Amino acid sequence: MVVNGACEADWPAVLALAQQSPLVLPSFGCHPWYVHERTTGWLDGLVHFLDAVPSAVGEIGLDRWKPDLAYAGQEEVFTAQLRLAAERNLPVSIHCLQAWGRLLELLSGGPLPARGFLLHSYGGSQALVKPLAELGAYFSFPGYYAHERKTRQRETFRHVPADRLLIETDAPDQRLPDELNRFPLTDPKTGRPVNHPANLVAVYQYVAELRQVPPATLAAGVEENFLRLFGGR
Repeated sequence: MVVNGACEADWPAVLALAQQSPLVLPSFGCHPWYVHERTTGWLDGLVHFLDAVPSAVGEIGLDRWKPDLAYAGQEEVFTAQLRLAAERNLPVSIHCLQAWGRLLELLSGGPLPARGFLLHSYGGSQALVKPLAELGAYFSFPGYYAHERKTRQRETFRHVPADRLLIETDAPDQRLPDELNRFPLTDPKTGRPVNHPANLVAVYQYVAELRQVPPATLAAGVEENFLRLFGGR
């Protein structure tokens, strides 16, 4: 499983988790929500963690949706991390909300990892799928899009090329609808319900129905895509 560190405070815990379990691929990045919390040495720190174990870069990205989040500085931090991923040809996971046009411009300007990049919980338009795929994008479907109100996102994912499709839970965030939540989980500190990584099976089954393909065919194809992007580090 890919485990993302979203800010400097996360990175040591993600590294420790990866060192405890060979099933964990750590990913280190400065998420746009935490850009303004970064220290002056954040980029050197990121390099240090990327050097420590085989890893990926992420989550990184752009966000013009979150209330009261300043946009200033986001592009600088995003492009610095993208350049680092390109230099090392590392997998990179990208968060984007209400900044898809600008993201396409920045990605088109490169450089990009030769292996491609992941658009986590892709929420852009169907029209952008082709130009983004041509740049090397993979598009990840979260179980959150099974909620009834996410009609547009589901329709977009009907048109994502099979060789560019990935699936995620985004646990502990983006909970599935209650009827699909097979593994209810509660944060012991807050008592708040959270998403469980084991719900990935339910997301696969949902996407198989959405795209009208046998679950085994979907699973084999997504595995191929995952290994193409995240394997052979």
